[in-house]
Amino acid sequence: MKVDTRPKAGVARLRASAKSFLSIFLSIAFAFPSGIGWPALVAAGVANAEDGHGSAMPLHKDKKAKQDPVLKGLPITELSADEAILHALNRLAYGPRPGDMERVRQMGLAKWIEQQLNPNGIEDRSVEARLEQYPTLRMSTAKLLEEYPQPKQQEKQVEARAARLEQRPGDSAAVIARDMSNKEGIQGGQARPGDQPEVEHGNMKDDANAGASMKQESVAMNAVTRGAGRRDLLGGGDPNSVPRAIADDSKRPQRVVEELSMAKVARAIYSERQLQQVMDDFWFNHFNVFAGKGEDRWFLTSYERDVIQPHAMGKFKDLLTATAKSPAMLFYLDNFLSADPRAPERLAAERAARQARRGGFGRPWPPRAPQQQQARKNVRGLNENYGRELMELHTLGVDGGYTQKDVTEVARCFTGWTIEKPREYGDFKFDERMHDPDPKVVVGKKIHAGGMKDGEQVIEMLARHPSTAKFISTKLARRFVSDNPPPSLVTRMAETFQSSDGDIRAVLKTMIYSREFWSREAYRAKIKTPFELVVSTARALGADVDTPMPLVQWTGRIGEPLYQCQPPTGYADKSEAWVNTGALLNRLNFSLALAGNKVRGSRSDVGSLLGPEVDGDAKATLNRAVQVFLGGQTGATTVETLEKQLENPQIVQAKLDDPVRRVDLGMVTGLVLGAPEFQRR
Repeated sequence: MKVDTRPKAGVARLRASAKSFLSIFLSIAFAFPSGIGWPALVAAGVANAEDGHGSAMPLHKDKKAKQDPVLKGLPITELSADEAILHALNRLAYGPRPGDMERVRQMGLAKWIEQQLNPNGIEDRSVEARLEQYPTLRMSTAKLLEEYPQPKQQEKQVEARAARLEQRPGDSAAVIARDMSNKEGIQGGQARPGDQPEVEHGNMKDDANAGASMKQESVAMNAVTRGAGRRDLLGGGDPNSVPRAIADDSKRPQRVVEELSMAKVARAIYSERQLQQVMDDFWFNHFNVFAGKGEDRWFLTSYERDVIQPHAMGKFKDLLTATAKSPAMLFYLDNFLSADPRAPERLAAERAARQARRGGFGRPWPPRAPQQQQARKNVRGLNENYGRELMELHTLGVDGGYTQKDVTEVARCFTGWTIEKPREYGDFKFDERMHDPDPKVVVGKKIHAGGMKDGEQVIEMLARHPSTAKFISTKLARRFVSDNPPPSLVTRMAETFQSSDGDIRAVLKTMIYSREFWSREAYRAKIKTPFELVVSTARALGADVDTPMPLVQWTGRIGEPLYQCQPPTGYADKSEAWVNTGALLNRLNFSLALAGNKVRGSRSDVGSLLGPEVDGDAKATLNRAVQVFLGGQTGATTVETLEKQLENPQIVQAKLDDPVRRVDLGMVTGLVLGAPEFQRR
């Protein structure tokens, strides 16, 4: 195996010979069979796990054995104490940092979990200090619109050309990514990666169906990066390159999303409120909004800060209400355009009545025929986008028992929910004039509260519906337990959801204190998403990240550009979505780059993590790295593949006739972090 460390490349990337690349590919193919994801290491690799010295580790504990005191209060019978702590840090956090395992052991696992369930009691000043360098996080939407205005069309074209010139193909990972992007290409007008999307203020026109084709356009997208847009902004080029909006400290609107992305990475790496960060990510994905759609790039900061974060572990109804009134959601799903089709006639009749009461003075002349035709063309009508996604994706689920008639009725309930001056203030507004005042029937229930209360009554009903309890519980269990969570667990979580009036914290507690959560089948049963992988790798290395943007760009390159998922479904949370050859190569490239200190703005000291006794001994270095980063648990195929690389001159850093052997600790660590076992959580 050869590693390219050219300055131009910026990161260490594999330039494998045919034989070495084949061995890597075969090992990956063994761990990641095509179609459904990696086989359970529990049944295959972990059963043959070895510790750092090569001795077999007893994974299955005697159920009658006395429980370790560190696990007191938790229904853990199938995992050892170390496995349980690692499991908790991988599921309820973004993986352990150096020293975290011992800190949790000293505290007690149950106490650590209770702290995470109550994040407001955790001091988090260190991460808050890191976020001070991102001024946009504290700005109102009106301030963002004022400070970071939309550039003129000519300037946008110049930016698009410059962004394309910044692309650096040439390495195998980028070629694969580009090929995948071409396959995602568009039948419905989606922008190609590297192109600036056509974001026109014309989409603010009163076209009630402007966003109706959003879902259909995404059907042809590759499952790995489904809906990923704007790769030129947050991924796709050289991750070490500096985006223009950052390099020149400009007032370009791209900077708003870039600072939002850097803050997301910084919080995930450094925040002590780890479960809060995981839940923020979960709910943003559940109530997804695409940053590349028009004015939403200015609305997203408030959306995440004022809507998602404060409600992430509160009452589901409050979270649902906040998203429904959010300008980001109203704009994304076009509900700000939705109006009662009869509103113009009703308003005209009201004007006529007022004029009649004044004796007919001031009555306008009838408009000419062409003007009437133009008026009919610009009439706002009913838009069903939000009504459909509210039931299908946000509450009931696709099998929740609603019909197309219900979609229309819900849309009628939310007419008039709009945005006050989207290009100036971007605040929620209810426009009574555009609301449909007639009675509606939604899922068999009559809705006639009147005005804005129609929509609020729908939210109340959907938030308490049994199908919503099941749907939300299933998604939470899929995120935290397994791709196919046990139905018995989902049922108990749904019961808690209903009995607690949608208390998200209570539902999480039911899940965490279940035997299913701590089962052997759940241990390392989930594949890390690109974001989870990037963050957990930085945490595992104890990296000091001064500049998170390269990590943001690596996340996009591996397949999950932040805030760039176009369809309202959000990014997939199943293993099959993230397993393909190109993504795996990028994952390995990233691990090698970060462990080798080849990522701009990130530094780690691998030597201090592995200890001085491994210097010069490649086998000892590998065993130590496996122990430190994988808990000593690796599959037989992984060990065999890694050991074959130990004699490579690139790793031992010596010529064939040189008696002095110095092991490249970063490369060995990068290979271990690129192993299938670390890709799991």
